[in-house]
Amino acid sequence: MNEATAPLAIKLYGSNISYFTGKLENYFRTRGIPYTLNAMQFPRDARRIGREVGVIQMPNVLLGDGRWMTDSSKIIQWFEEQYTPHPLLPQDPVLRFVCLLLEDYADEWLWRPAMHYRWHYRKGAALQSRHLAEELAGEMPLPGVLKRWNLRRRQRNYTTGDGITRANIAGVEGIYLRLLATLENLLATRDYMLGERPSVADIGFAGPFFRHFALDPVPLELMRERAPAVLEWVARLWNSPPERWSTRSEPVALPTDLAPLLDDIGQCYLPYLVANAEAVGNSQARFDAHIDGVDYRGALVSRYRVWCLQELRAQFQQLPEDAQQTLQALLQQHGCWEPLWQLSSLPLLPGQEAGLPFKAHAKMLAVHD
Repeated sequence: MNEATAPLAIKLYGSNISYFTGKLENYFRTRGIPYTLNAMQFPRDARRIGREVGVIQMPNVLLGDGRWMTDSSKIIQWFEEQYTPHPLLPQDPVLRFVCLLLEDYADEWLWRPAMHYRWHYRKGAALQSRHLAEELAGEMPLPGVLKRWNLRRRQRNYTTGDGITRANIAGVEGIYLRLLATLENLLATRDYMLGERPSVADIGFAGPFFRHFALDPVPLELMRERAPAVLEWVARLWNSPPERWSTRSEPVALPTDLAPLLDDIGQCYLPYLVANAEAVGNSQARFDAHIDGVDYRGALVSRYRVWCLQELRAQFQQLPEDAQQTLQALLQQHGCWEPLWQLSSLPLLPGQEAGLPFKAHAKMLAVHD
């Protein structure tokens, strides 16, 4: 790729209310990389893209040279390596790892409350099932009411498949309410999560916030009432081309007010990854987990989330020794170190997605956006 200019003719296939499509859109816009969004039509586009990338999920990227890409995190890492102007990963190795950790947390842990709020409450489910039926399933020869019903059932299966039951709804919604308070505190004093310029941490959080929490009726009302600075940040990030921030200084230290997020990763997200990895290693189809006082029962195992844990370990091991020592102390302070390495070895995943973002050799996701 020519590093001096943005790649041409990028086509992004997804949905304009999709978690991970919104994440990639925010990334491309913030880096000034031109793209066009194409609604991923089912079944036509889904079948074609499934053949190209090895798994049916969204979003997917078609480069101008005909190569297909999948997995939003790996797509972002590829562009960060290949396209140098206005990077969103900090140069400091400790801050870089924290960005990737926050992105992973936003992708895989905040997915739970985001999907819950959209599909549990009737007004959100009715609104977004109609939207998806018209946007993605317009070519399917079924009555609209049946399309909407199928979509609601399918998406609710994802939330129950992630261990959400009526008994733990308050706990799941508590994830969002605590998060609002934390982000309101830090975004009331600066423009972006790490400082005065956006980072991959902001992009990761754009997944749940831009296309779910700030779009679906119930979480949006909570955000308006409790966290107006967060709502302002959602809009600011969408309107952050490089000329607005590229001359600002990079952060040189981790803001101390990120501590509650790191605590949550150590107390909730990483223990959940460990419980999932143990279940995969035991060849279980489902597992129970008690996380931060909340019981998640009958959650489907996710091979992809084993891969996420593996990726975090690999990112840490690639750091210089002095950065590893600094980061280890930070992770220990927030309870992240022990669960990150709790399992001496992780289950082997045949056909794991080592080739991403260009080819997924096996269907690893238990849940898709």
